[in-house]
Amino acid sequence: MSSAAIVPPAPIGFVGLGKMGYPMVRQLSRAGYRILAHDLDAHALRRACESTGAEAPGSLRAIAGRCEAVITMLPEGKAVRAVALGPEGLLAGFSSGDLLIDMSSSSPVGTRDLGAQLAASGIEMIDAPVSGGVRKAEDATLAIMVGGEARSIERCRPVLEAMGKQIFLTGSLGSGHAMKALNNYVSAAGLAAAVEAVLAAARFGLDPGKVVDVLNASTGMNNSTLNKFHRFILSRSFDSGFSLDLMVKDLRTALEVAHSSGTPAPLAEACVEAWSEAQSALGPGLDHTAVVRYWENLAGTQLGKKE
Repeated sequence: MSSAAIVPPAPIGFVGLGKMGYPMVRQLSRAGYRILAHDLDAHALRRACESTGAEAPGSLRAIAGRCEAVITMLPEGKAVRAVALGPEGLLAGFSSGDLLIDMSSSSPVGTRDLGAQLAASGIEMIDAPVSGGVRKAEDATLAIMVGGEARSIERCRPVLEAMGKQIFLTGSLGSGHAMKALNNYVSAAGLAAAVEAVLAAARFGLDPGKVVDVLNASTGMNNSTLNKFHRFILSRSFDSGFSLDLMVKDLRTALEVAHSSGTPAPLAEACVEAWSEAQSALGPGLDHTAVVRYWENLAGTQLGKKE
């Protein structure tokens, strides 16, 4: 098996050209990698090819047959498994020593199972989920949490560094996905706490914008108060680029991590319940910052400008 680093102009496969995948492909192309792309959305695939010069071989098997490493950036682990193991999938085209880099937000338990199945055929795998959203994908400053064998990670380091500013080695395969889910749990809990606090303040007679400013200058500051309230919530734009559906999925994954490790997590359980109720009440397809509408409906109070 090769241990050489994968450097430009090596061909890289990339599966999943959505809100995050598209800017990540652009960064890989700018770094000098040759991209072989795949997406079920013909428009997304065409856009990536036109803007980066990527090729679209037309099948997963063909991509794997021409690349030492393939990146998946898909909504969840079941989709990654289908791409890797399905008929005419990546495994059908991979050669021994090739590598799957799953940058999706997948279940760590499922990741370890998939990695074991790939290893039986001589295929390496690392999990490398990201944090930072579309904005940081667009300027290649993502935080990347990487799990897997050290040798496999070092082979991929130049690829990862083309997309991210901070590369965190989290441990064995699946640990990156566990870290990503737990990070999103802390983020979601912080957003929920801040929404409740700002609503209570507004109903008490305080100005929501000033409340957020005070939180950001005080110990109550968190990522949501700092980066989401003014820009996406009080403005009513609700367009951060990360969906409510994916946040709920990640919260359930975080709770799965807690339960699988025997860790009591009553706050996580309450958070999953609240966000799931919000998802059910508000419906599919919304940005995760639109979750504020659920708490607003409960309070009978709207934050920010009137819609």
